[in-house]
Parts: sequence; C-alpha cells; structure tokens
Amino acid sequence: MSTALLLFLIAFPLLWLCVLSAVTYYDATRIGMNRPRKWALIVLLIPLFGLFAYLFERSELSYDPETDPYAQGTYNFHPSRADEDRDE
Repeated sequence: MSTALLLFLIAFPLLWLCVLSAVTYYDATRIGMNRPRKWALIVLLIPLFGLFAYLFERSELSYDPETDPYAQGTYNFHPSRADEDRDE
C-alpha cells in the first residue's frame, strides 16, 4: 500500500475529528455552555455518540416551558378519536 494512501486513511479521519472537536468547543463557548473543553474532548474521544450527546444537550438549553403546548398536560385529539377510552 502506498504511503500517500496510508497517510490519507489515517490523517483525514484524525483531522476530521479535530475539526469537529474545535467546532464543538467554539459553539459551546458561544452559547455559554458549562465546561466547553469537556464537550470538545467527548466529541474527540467518542466521535459519533459524543456529537449526538452534545447536540442533544445543546438543544436542552433553548427549551422554554412557557412556549411548550404540552407542558401543562393538555392534548388535542382528532375528532374521529374523541370517543376512545383514555385511561392514563
């Protein structure tokens, strides 16, 4: 196997992980998350799971219960299902 191909197969994924980690760190500091270095390290060491965990945690910051239509336990049912039994 050629050296260039080996370099590409090893360096490209490592570079991609470093870029994802740097973007995570930048984004975490920009939105004011606690410990942005922790999130960058998680994304670097556990790439796929770490990125999804970061995105999930990031979305929790913007949750506003005042604008959530389901926060009070009120649900709208379709008229065709109005007569069904809802014992919950």
